[in-house]
Amino acid sequence: QVQLVESGGGLVQAGGSLRLSCGASERTEPIYAMAWFRQAPGKERESVAAVSRSGDVINYEDSVKGRFTTSRDNAKSTMYLQMNNLKPEDTAVYYCAADRDYRGDDFATLNSRVYDYWGQGTQVTVSS
Repeated sequence: QVQLVESGGGLVQAGGSLRLSCGASERTEPIYAMAWFRQAPGKERESVAAVSRSGDVINYEDSVKGRFTTSRDNAKSTMYLQMNNLKPEDTAVYYCAADRDYRGDDFATLNSRVYDYWGQGTQVTVSS
């Protein structure tokens, strides 16, 4: 079983920045592609970004392109989400997710159905 734990959320003014982290405990199973999702109150969960096992392939949702950057450090079993120029509409609970199935070192999808492990989420609130 793999546990994912997000951290780094908080309250920030519009235009500000936050950096989220997602730590994975790969106790018995490896993980491959990882991704960030978010869910705002009253809205469906939406994808944010996905990064391949190699870290070489990254996909972003259009709404965050140019503002958010994701990366991973496999040696530390950690994924990051650097969020710049935050907007009030970025307010949501942010979740990280990981895929337990190997689909290639450069596989990275924004499709939430692929991911098997999910963190508990961290709140990001952007004030106007």
